[in-house]
Amino acid sequence: MTFQNELINWYQINKRDLPWRHTKDAYIIWLSEIILQQTRVEQGLPYFIKFLENFPTVNDFASATEAQVLKLWQGLGYYSRGRNMHKTAQIVVNNFSGVFPNLHDELLKLTGIGEYTAAAISSFSSGEARAVVDGNVFRVLSRYFGIDTPINSPAGKKQFFTLANELLYQDDPALYNQAIMEFGAMQCKPKSPNCGICPLSQGCFALNHQQVNELPIKIRKAAQRHRYLNYFICQEGNQILVRKRKAGDIWQHLYDFPSIETVNESALNEENFISSVKESFGQNTVFTHLTSRKHILTHQIIHLRFFVLKNYIFNFNKQKELNWVSLDKLDELPQPKVIHDFILEYL
Repeated sequence: MTFQNELINWYQINKRDLPWRHTKDAYIIWLSEIILQQTRVEQGLPYFIKFLENFPTVNDFASATEAQVLKLWQGLGYYSRGRNMHKTAQIVVNNFSGVFPNLHDELLKLTGIGEYTAAAISSFSSGEARAVVDGNVFRVLSRYFGIDTPINSPAGKKQFFTLANELLYQDDPALYNQAIMEFGAMQCKPKSPNCGICPLSQGCFALNHQQVNELPIKIRKAAQRHRYLNYFICQEGNQILVRKRKAGDIWQHLYDFPSIETVNESALNEENFISSVKESFGQNTVFTHLTSRKHILTHQIIHLRFFVLKNYIFNFNKQKELNWVSLDKLDELPQPKVIHDFILEYL
């Protein structure tokens, strides 16, 4: 039996029953693909359901505000994906008469859709013969065929995409793409795959050469950068001071609190730190440490400290990103997950 047939037979027996597999609607498939990028199905499924309930059509999505989209996205991370989805929905409404494209080359014209996503949407919605290559597919092909070219190198991407298209099952590209992706997610797992029950074990290079734990190979990225953010909670009755984050940094257009970033985790009684706080918030400022957190992003490790601030002064003409909001309205604002978790616990 061929490699392709083995995968398809395995898939038809073992596939998960997922809602986006019951439709050819390109809009719904797009929703699932973007939400599931860098997200496990178990985590992404509730978000998919929530987005589809709030935005049943691409017109509904396009009519939403960015804040509404980011609020629904809250907790998924990689917030640029949510912002790009909003832009894409508006492009579809304005340039495609509200009909979501289902062909590869048209999909590539949309914001936030690259080669992988375009191949997936076109394959699953229209049956276009495009091989889908995600992390699961990289892993299956690398192990089975013994490919040690780094998957995140230009040469590796070219080699794997060429092989994936050569292997594509032309009679039913969508079925084959779903099968190899599901096989990588459930059977050929990154760690401790159960090779004893694998239907591809006899021909698997990695298994037969004791390289299952070595493949695929990925070039290590640069070390994560450490950042130190000190947040100051300013509350007056039912009002709290919030800041809308600007473009060009993490958490763009999300809401947090007034803050000072330091080059390291300054001691609370360190003269430079105290001076910096008083310069920002007034010489009579009093601040009390409340709690500390650590938040890990892909390229950064964020060290956060939260302080309660009293006797402060703000120049709202210079700090236009600051605004008072009621505690009732605070939950409606999109926030980074670490800020949201803090609010749930302390406010």
